[in-house]
Amino acid sequence: MNFLNLFFMASKAQNGLDIKFEPGKFVDMLGYMGKGMLVIFVIIGVIILATAFINKIFSNKK
Repeated sequence: MNFLNLFFMASKAQNGLDIKFEPGKFVDMLGYMGKGMLVIFVIIGVIILATAFINKIFSNKK
């Protein structure tokens, strides 16, 4: 028995859930995960650009 099997058995015993690792479903979800990560990076980029723009507008030039 490997560690993952022991973990899943303990989890099932604690909360009554039947947890199965299905590699095919994981591979199917990679596209959704990639799109989600892309959206996160785009939003972070927009926040960085907005912060730099606001900082440039309101900075004190001496």
